[in-house]
Amino acid sequence: VVICSESRGAQAGLYKRRAWFPLRVMPAFQFLPFSALLGTVGFLCVTFVSFWTQHWRGGFAWDRSAKVFNWHPVFMVTGLVVLYGAAVLVYRVPRSWTGPKLPWKLLHAALTLAVFVLVVLGLVAVFQYHGKSIANMYSLHSWLGLAAVLLCSCQWLMGFAAFLLPWSPAWLRLLYKPIHVFFGSTILALSMAASISGINEKLFFSLTNKTIPYERLPPEAWFANSLGMLILVFGLLVLWALATPAWKRPESELLEAQQ
Repeated sequence: VVICSESRGAQAGLYKRRAWFPLRVMPAFQFLPFSALLGTVGFLCVTFVSFWTQHWRGGFAWDRSAKVFNWHPVFMVTGLVVLYGAAVLVYRVPRSWTGPKLPWKLLHAALTLAVFVLVVLGLVAVFQYHGKSIANMYSLHSWLGLAAVLLCSCQWLMGFAAFLLPWSPAWLRLLYKPIHVFFGSTILALSMAASISGINEKLFFSLTNKTIPYERLPPEAWFANSLGMLILVFGLLVLWALATPAWKRPESELLEAQQ
């Protein structure tokens, strides 16, 4: 009995050392310049999509005119790409590595809930613009976007049930966590694909039969294509950060199940 007790104590100490040792060897300052770079690219994404719809697409309104559609790309890029990218990186912030995990869970849940609100507004804008005169849900862009929205909604509900409800069992958290992480990256990839295909689709529709067609690359095409590349860079940076082992919260499975 004494040997078993000592063995358990040593194992617990090993878990603790493994959990917190990386804090002493991982230079947290490396995350700061990366965060600055990512924040700059995300800010440029929101700025570019807002300027594009304001300058070339006529601005914003909340009626059945063409201007109501312009809210759709702004809400979707801001929500499903930039804000969602920030939400999935909450646990990569070095400050989240120490202390209780609950405040970071609440921050993650709040950011993804804000994403959902922006997504709903974006969908309302596009469906209100289409009305009965324009067909819905026929393009690849719309299918990709719908898949991202549905998965994002299910992800939030399942994450809330598994990680925030106090009576959620530990085995469910351990079982569902890798699934939650996988679909987090999947949703971001779908959002990137939907945004870029949506930009391309809008340019084809808007620049057809114009004085300078799309294939001649007028200034609007250059600008919107650059927006698509910014979205791609932002998404790839987020996915790279998620795949970097040194930036993962260092904790054992035992501690993970208890928090």
